Amino acid sequence: MKNKQVMGPMLIAAAAALWAFDGIIRRSLYTLEPIVIVFYEHLVGTVILLPTLFKTVWTDVRKIWRSLAFVSVFSGLLGTLWFTAALLAVQFIPFSVVFLLQKLQPIFAIGSARVILKEQFSKDYLKWAALALIAAYFVTFPTGRILLAQQGNNVIAALYALGAAFGWGVSTTFSKKMLKVLPSQQSTAVRFVATTGVTLLVLLATLGLGGLAVPTISQWGRFIFIALSTGMVALMIYYRGLKTTPVRVSTIMELVFPLLAVFIDAVVYRTILAPTQYAAAAVLLLAAARVAKTVENRQQVVEG
Repeated sequence: MKNKQVMGPMLIAAAAALWAFDGIIRRSLYTLEPIVIVFYEHLVGTVILLPTLFKTVWTDVRKIWRSLAFVSVFSGLLGTLWFTAALLAVQFIPFSVVFLLQKLQPIFAIGSARVILKEQFSKDYLKWAALALIAAYFVTFPTGRILLAQQGNNVIAALYALGAAFGWGVSTTFSKKMLKVLPSQQSTAVRFVATTGVTLLVLLATLGLGGLAVPTISQWGRFIFIALSTGMVALMIYYRGLKTTPVRVSTIMELVFPLLAVFIDAVVYRTILAPTQYAAAAVLLLAAARVAKTVENRQQVVEG
């Protein structure tokens, strides 16, 4: 039992650390459309996970098909698509701001659980969620002012990042449901398969067959590297940790994700945020952790 209590948080921290490097890898694919990147990333992961698929009990998959569909669309497709779009637009906002805005996930996760699953939340949730939203605003706009003539692209890039937090947040409850039925490896595999199929349909509907242009050898290498590090492997590690880790602990361990991203931004891209942004980021991370704690206290199984 003690081993599980220690190993779960360590696995989550390891996955979060990998995600922090995702922006560096993904930004190198800037010549491709975001949805094309999402498709090939999941296609490579699906091919690698084929042996796992053969071991999957498909009667169990039928039990979770609604959760699988939801996670595939909102997390696999939309979440990854908006996150990639935000990273490709970081010439408008700092790299680290994209990652810091991801910590709004608990708000979207719990809010969606209230709407979709009719779960109740406390007044503490509303208080901390409101504070997190205010802090996120000042992380993005350090002066507190939005001048559309000068900052219109900042708004767009920030909205992509918020969209990713929304997409990943609303799918958390359903990921938990999947993990109750299937092991982490199988959950990862069926999610990748479903997301690949959904993304292909959307890609063809929006870009046509021309959107399926074959990537270069260098780009294929990037996709394989993403799958074996920040993509498929990171998700599998995260799912394994999530199975045995309480929400309040998981949320704290996930702080490795944005904090390491801020460090990477400063070292790799020489980007130093304004003092007000660092202050707002600290408030945002604290509020996100408190939001998750309100859920844990109410015995809600929603990951932050």
